[in-house]
Amino acid sequence: MPVTVLLADDHPIVRQGLRHLLETQPDFKVVGEASDGLEASQLAERYRPNVLVVDMMMPGLNGLEVTRQVHQRSPSTHIIVLSMHNNEAYVLQALKNGAAGYVLKDSGPGEVVQAVNQVMLGRRYLSSSLSERLIEMLLKQTGQLPKDSYDDLTNREREVFQLTVEGLSGAEIAERLCISPRTVEVHRSNLMEKLGLHSQMDLLRYAIRRGLVSVDA
Repeated sequence: MPVTVLLADDHPIVRQGLRHLLETQPDFKVVGEASDGLEASQLAERYRPNVLVVDMMMPGLNGLEVTRQVHQRSPSTHIIVLSMHNNEAYVLQALKNGAAGYVLKDSGPGEVVQAVNQVMLGRRYLSSSLSERLIEMLLKQTGQLPKDSYDDLTNREREVFQLTVEGLSGAEIAERLCISPRTVEVHRSNLMEKLGLHSQMDLLRYAIRRGLVSVDA
């Protein structure tokens, strides 16, 4: 049986390159592509691939949140995060959310293939420039940290959060998520209360500070 792979990146040329790279391997089969995080989460639930390769920063739902949701819904799917960030905090959050691999975008092309092979063996894969020992130390330390209010947000509240900071109106978010505008407002009100925020600008600052969206979002 081939290793089934789902690709999620908002740049078509990146997905095309990854597909070509992976499909040159005799045992890999790309079963789908997603151009945003919401689509990635939906396709992962539909296809239940062996491996999901997901970009860290995507519209609709960022890669960290896609990782968390897919890990919840399809724990047998091994998730590899692609990222331009070599900051240990990002790596740590990806691993906490359920990622099995973290590959830097400036790595050689063969590293993605190596990552897929390693996670399919049940192993963790980090790009060579990342410190495995430091990541292990940070993972242990996080168990001693106080609870983060962001962790209290529901999946839907997180989706409304990201679409809001991307600048979508309540009506546009409702259409995107197939819910009513009134429901969007309820979710937005609830998430702002949980986070102790009071305006859309507060939401944007919070999202940037946490690295949930890029600075130019």
